[in-house]
Amino acid sequence: MQEKFDQLVQLLNETYNLNAAMAVLGWDQQTYMPPGGAEDRGEQFATLANILHQKVTAPVIGELLQQLTPWAANLDPDSYEVRLLKVTKRQYEREVRVPGEWVSEYARLTTNAHPVWESARKESDFSKFKPYLQKIVEMRRQYADFFKPYDHVYDPLLDEFEPGMKTADVQAIFNQLRPQQVELIHTIAQRPQIDNEFMKLSYPEQGQWDFGVDVITRFGYDWNRGRQDKAAHPFTTNFGIGDVRITTRFLENLLPSAMFSTMHEAGHALYEMGISKEFERTPLATGASLAIHESQSRMWENFVGRSLPFWKFFYPKLQAIFPSQLNGVDMVAFYKAINKVEPSLIRVEADEATYNLHVMLRLELEIGLMEGSIQVENLPQEWNQRMMDYLGITPPNDALGVLQDVHWSGGAIGYFSTYALGNLVAAQLWEVIKQDLPRLEPDMEQGKFDDLLAWLRENIHRHGAKYEPQELVEKITGSKIDPQPYVRYLREKFGTIYSF
Repeated sequence: MQEKFDQLVQLLNETYNLNAAMAVLGWDQQTYMPPGGAEDRGEQFATLANILHQKVTAPVIGELLQQLTPWAANLDPDSYEVRLLKVTKRQYEREVRVPGEWVSEYARLTTNAHPVWESARKESDFSKFKPYLQKIVEMRRQYADFFKPYDHVYDPLLDEFEPGMKTADVQAIFNQLRPQQVELIHTIAQRPQIDNEFMKLSYPEQGQWDFGVDVITRFGYDWNRGRQDKAAHPFTTNFGIGDVRITTRFLENLLPSAMFSTMHEAGHALYEMGISKEFERTPLATGASLAIHESQSRMWENFVGRSLPFWKFFYPKLQAIFPSQLNGVDMVAFYKAINKVEPSLIRVEADEATYNLHVMLRLELEIGLMEGSIQVENLPQEWNQRMMDYLGITPPNDALGVLQDVHWSGGAIGYFSTYALGNLVAAQLWEVIKQDLPRLEPDMEQGKFDDLLAWLRENIHRHGAKYEPQELVEKITGSKIDPQPYVRYLREKFGTIYSF
C-alpha cells in the first residue's frame, strides 16, 4: 500500500505545481501586468483551471483514496499519511461535484472582472463593475447548488474558506459579539477624543517602505524566500514554502496604511513559510483555514504592531525617518493615535474596536445576495444604509463604499467572516502565548520576536492544514472559537487608552 500512497502523493504534487503556476499568473496580474493583458490572462486562467480540475478530479485519485482507506485505518490517526488522506478526500469530494466547464468559465470571468473593478474603484463608478458582479453572484449561486442539499445556500461558500463552519455558527458567534462591541464603542464615544492629525501629513513613500521592511525583517520574514511589491489591494501569495510573496499599498497622507498592511501581510507569509517541509507540494502545505490565517496576520498587525511595547523599540526609528512630521509627538501620543477609535469608511484602515462591524456588514450583504433578498444593482444603497446603521456614517461615493474591497472581483464570496473570526482566534492564542512566554513584552521592547515566532511555528505554522481549524484552536487553547477573549482584550486595551 505504501506504493499506492506514494503514487497519490505524486499526483498531488502535480496538482500543487499547476496551482502554483496559476498563482504566479495571479500575482503578476495584480502587480505588473499591463491592463491590456486581462483578456489573454483570462483565457490562460480558463485553460489552466480546466486542466487542474481534470487532474484533481481524475478517477485514479478516487480509486487510490478508496484503496488506501483500510490501510490508513491501522495507522496513527494523527500521522501525516492519515491526515493527508483525510484532507485529500475532502478536497476530492468537493471538486468532483463541480463541472469542468463551470471552472473554466469562472476563472475567465473573475480574471476579467479584476481590472474592471480596479477601474471602477478609481472612477468611483459602481455601474462599470455591476454586470461583472451580477455574473459572479449568479455563478456563486450555481456553485452552491452543486452541494445540495445544504442547510443554507451560503454554507458551501463559507465551507470553501472555513472548513466545517456553518453560516448559523458564524451568525451565532457574531450575534454574541456584536452587542458587546457596540457597547464598547458607545463607551469610548463618551470619552475625550484622541488627536491623530499628524498621521495625515506628507510621509514620502520610500521612508514608509524602508520602515516596513525593517519591521518585518525583525519579525522573521525571510527575504531569501520572499519579496514585497505594490498592489491596488494588499495580498499575500505563495508558490511553495520557498517562495512566499507579499504586497502593500502606500498612501502618502495616511501613515498607518502601509505600515500596518505590511505587518498584516507578513503575518500571513510567516505562516506559509513555517509549514513543515514534509508537507511540501501537498494539500497540507497551506493554512488550516482563512480564520487561522487571519489570526496570524491580525496578531502581528494588532496584538504586536499596535502594542505599546512594540513602539518603545520602533518609535525612535520611525521618528528618525520622519523627523519633521513627528516632531513634538511623544511615544504615548503616537501610540494613542494609532489606536484611535472612530467610525471610518475603509475596512482595512479601521481600528480594532470597529473593525468587526465592517465584516459583519459584508456578511449580511453576501448572505442577502446568495438568498436573493438583495440585488446587485441595489448594493451601493444597501451598503450605505448598513454603514449608517452599524457605524453612523455614510460613504460619500462608491470608491469609499461598495467598491473598496477586491474580494468580490475574484469571486471570494464566503471569505469576509474569516477576518473577524481571525481576530477572535488571535485573542485566544494571545492569552496562551502570554502565559507561555513571560518575557514576551520585554522582548518586544527590545525588538526581539524570535521566541514569539518559535511559539507560532511549533503550535500553528508547522502543522499547515493537518488539523481542521476548530480542532487546532481547541488543541491549543482548550476551547473552540470563542469571542470572549477578544472582548476582554478590547476592554482592557481601550479602557487604558481612553481611561474608563
